[in-house]
Amino acid sequence: MARRGRSPRSGTAKARRVSVVIVGAGRLGGALALALQAKRWPVRVYSRDDAGHERTRALGLKPATPADLKKARVCVLCVPDAVVPSVSESLSRELPRTVALVHTAGALPLSALGTQRGRAVGSFHPLCAVSSAKDSLAGHTAAISTRSPALRAVLQRMAEDVGFAMFDVPESHRAAYHAGAVLSAGGLVALADAAVGALGAAGIDPEAALKALLPLMRSALRGIEARGLSGGLTGPIVRGDAGVVAAHLAALPTDIAPLYAQLSRRALRLASDRLRPEPRAALEALLAKK
Repeated sequence: MARRGRSPRSGTAKARRVSVVIVGAGRLGGALALALQAKRWPVRVYSRDDAGHERTRALGLKPATPADLKKARVCVLCVPDAVVPSVSESLSRELPRTVALVHTAGALPLSALGTQRGRAVGSFHPLCAVSSAKDSLAGHTAAISTRSPALRAVLQRMAEDVGFAMFDVPESHRAAYHAGAVLSAGGLVALADAAVGALGAAGIDPEAALKALLPLMRSALRGIEARGLSGGLTGPIVRGDAGVVAAHLAALPTDIAPLYAQLSRRALRLASDRLRPEPRAALEALLAKK
């Protein structure tokens, strides 16, 4: 399980803003570079092709020169997960040992950066869906992993300046951490697709269904934010209405009913303390069959 990191403000001294090179001029690389530049970090963007240089300049950012690479203190890889090892290997031949290497891949361990004797390595994974380099990153969280106290202090300062909350992710639990992140983003989209499918079984057009369901989903998220997971739960489970749940299971398409049952079992655990024994037992018996 990820453990909560110490706030940068709780330390005796805050790390200074050091020279940073962002490798990759895509959506995340551009958004991170813009956020750091706005807080007066000395940041450059490194790309090996002309298209990347053009995107960098179009965003009002400065392309990194070979000299910038060598004098940087931190090199952040904002590249696809599959190429992190090869990009890291290539850069490690060019960079002095004083330049830390950091990847932004939630699923990859630090070992994806290769054997870097004498060089600090880390990961800095923003928990946000970045669809444009101009997206604001503020208000999200960054998951950090590194064995270097000095690099951690710099990454904490980066997180604070960008507007991220922050926690540390132990290397041994990285897969569980990333699975949770995927469930909250891609999993939510898949759940929306299942809900649209359920409305489709009632003869409702997919476009109209999604238009109706998105505000409902947003209201549920607001409920979680205001009252927590258990307090934000609504629907027949928290009301103890086994008859409605049984009707739902009978009406749903065969590929959606098992998902509904599994989520209902999860909801029942959340609502357990709020239910009287009789309706809770009825729901448990109904859902045990599915």
